Amino acid sequence: MALNTSPEAPVPVGEVSRLIGGWIDRLGAVWVEGQITQLSRRPGAGVVFLTLRDPSHEISLTVTCYRAVFDKVADVVSEGARVVVHGKPEWYAPRGQLSLRVSEIRPVGVGELLARLEALKRSLTAEGLFAAERKKPLPFLPALVGLVTGRASAAERDVLETARQRWPAVRFAVRNVAVQGVHAVPQVIEAVRELDADPDVDVIIVARGGGSVEDLLPFSDERLVRAVAACATPVVSAIGHEPDTPLLDLVADLRSRTPTHAAKDVVPDVVEELERVRQLRERARRAVEVMLERQERGLAETVSRPVLARPYTMVEEREEQVGALLERGRRTFGHLLDRAGTELEHTLARVVALSPAATLRRGYAVLQRADGSAVRAAEEVADGEELRARLAEGELPVVARRADGG
Repeated sequence: MALNTSPEAPVPVGEVSRLIGGWIDRLGAVWVEGQITQLSRRPGAGVVFLTLRDPSHEISLTVTCYRAVFDKVADVVSEGARVVVHGKPEWYAPRGQLSLRVSEIRPVGVGELLARLEALKRSLTAEGLFAAERKKPLPFLPALVGLVTGRASAAERDVLETARQRWPAVRFAVRNVAVQGVHAVPQVIEAVRELDADPDVDVIIVARGGGSVEDLLPFSDERLVRAVAACATPVVSAIGHEPDTPLLDLVADLRSRTPTHAAKDVVPDVVEELERVRQLRERARRAVEVMLERQERGLAETVSRPVLARPYTMVEEREEQVGALLERGRRTFGHLLDRAGTELEHTLARVVALSPAATLRRGYAVLQRADGSAVRAAEEVADGEELRARLAEGELPVVARRADGG
């Protein structure tokens, strides 16, 4: 129940500690899993003190047990081991300290760890965190490589030396972290997120040397897997040796067999690249030479053709034909003109023969009135009317006179 307190009626520290102890005493015994981070076995002491830590969180709990309880597992349990203990929470009122008094300790076997990892792997696979379409391509030539590894470790040395041998100008942003133990997961996550937030970092390598299944457990932690999956920067996993397969290998954009291979996968070899450039230039030169030779042969074949070797031959061959056609056209046109001239002469002769002028030349005359109309009958002319007599050559004035009888 909640206490009724006020600034005027506070509760003494001893009372609060006593109440907390009473609440904790009502808790039953529980099974707890964790990793041993501190182990104190004083000679002659009947109690063994442990610190049990949650590997996935920054939380620890003091554990005490009788020496007889610990001696049963002393040969297989040491600092860093994962265990399952059965105990009851206790509150030490004078110091205000919570501890766990255990009556049984069971080491967590490798088989159990692997079974849990397999279950986590299936769960994350179902979410799509390991899907191939999520993988990001690595840059061809990274300017700045982020490296997350242990301080002064063989993995760090292998990555740096191998990379600088391959490309001396490459730069590294190194983050030294714990690579095993209870502090490994939060430190690796923090380093990865820090490098991912740096816009100058082109790729991130997470490297660690080989180790036991327990040593590599931090790199199968679900929080680390999700942190790497959320990275916008490509991540390369180089954990342990080739047979080791922590879950980080599955979520990373590239899995390298060893830290040395990670450097080879991320940084190109300047000697190999120069040789590749030389080969490509040689291939390009040969391709251009082949193309030029082919074009030269085609041009020579084209030039050697008669139409280009003697370009006027065709004109000369056609010249006679054009001359013959021209002469033929002239003759044809001449014949047409001659025929047309003859027909014109005949027509002209007929016209002349049938024209009134020809009749007038035979001595006839045409009488016309003043308006030019021809007189065809005597009845059309009045007596004394002035007429004109049109002759073959000129005309004469004529005055009409009727003869006796009209």
